[in-house]
Amino acid sequence: MTGKILGNRYEILEQLGSGGTALVYKGQDKLLHRLVTIKILRSEFTSDQDFIRRFQQEARAVARLSHPNIVNIYDVGQEDDIYYLIMEYVNGEDLKTVLKREESLPFYQAVQIALQVCAALEHAHENNIVHQDIKPHNILITPNGKAKLTDFGIAHDITTTIVTPTGKETIMGTAHYLSPEQVRGEPATPKSDLYALGVTLYEMLTGKVPYTSDNLIAVAVKHLQDEPLPPSQINPLVNFQLEQVILQAMEKDPARRFSSAKEMALYLAKTLPDSEEATRLIPKDEFATRLLSPQLNKTKRDLKAKTKNSRPILRWLAVIFTLIVLLGGGAYAFNRYFNVPEIKVPDLKNKNLQEAATLLNERDLQYTVRQEYND
Repeated sequence: MTGKILGNRYEILEQLGSGGTALVYKGQDKLLHRLVTIKILRSEFTSDQDFIRRFQQEARAVARLSHPNIVNIYDVGQEDDIYYLIMEYVNGEDLKTVLKREESLPFYQAVQIALQVCAALEHAHENNIVHQDIKPHNILITPNGKAKLTDFGIAHDITTTIVTPTGKETIMGTAHYLSPEQVRGEPATPKSDLYALGVTLYEMLTGKVPYTSDNLIAVAVKHLQDEPLPPSQINPLVNFQLEQVILQAMEKDPARRFSSAKEMALYLAKTLPDSEEATRLIPKDEFATRLLSPQLNKTKRDLKAKTKNSRPILRWLAVIFTLIVLLGGGAYAFNRYFNVPEIKVPDLKNKNLQEAATLLNERDLQYTVRQEYND
């Protein structure tokens, strides 16, 4: 396929990977001069007209979505027996690759990824689109930590046929992340996506999926019958609040799950510590516009309240200072004008006029000479 040009526009450069239903290539849009991802349907599915029709319809539906946490679909086409999608090229790796390398993720990183997936799902669900196959393989992580959801209801890695209560059903999805209703052969709903996200979050924090077995049918059935081991028993760093969010998302009865991706996100956000470090991703551009953390907003509110509350105190301090100045000035004046120091007058008895004048002058004493004569 390398070197082939589809639709006289998209050149295939190299293969990036493959799934159960499609091959994935890196390509070049020769008209807009940008890199793209080209997804080509496997040849064994090209003879299934129902599958092709669903593939094309869902591709066109997802192409209407526009969200920063969703991989955009630019085009869908056919050339001879080749059915293909043209998608946004994302420089990064899928979450499953990250988990294979790291085993599990730190608490705040796992929650941040889940929050971004919730945002993507909220947008999709509002547009009546259900992903149907949420799993780490379909979540791309860019170098700066952004999560982007791909493969909305299109590329399912596993098609499993099992015996359900209503008979034989074909189940589209991946066994380890299937919701109980999908296992029963019922259509996937937005709450099915939330269930799969709960499983994905479980795996991010523990490094394990909740249900395993030697065969995929047994794994699927466990979603119906077994309760998951609480994640805190595998990873003690998972706090009670976060564990409850995961377990509620994985409730077997859809009615007991979160009502929407938005509600799940609200409860996820409450599990984060009240600090800016934990409530935002740290992009490479530290000056990028970002949402202020609750703690930063709280600090601003506290500062504003303290400033407001301090105004009466400042007024009283000004009054007290004025009183101190006035009292100090009054004391000085009182001392200056009324507190006259004691002055010792020399004994002038039996002194002649000249001797008396000398003694008084030595002490800077003013005097007046008055002479009286006696007969």
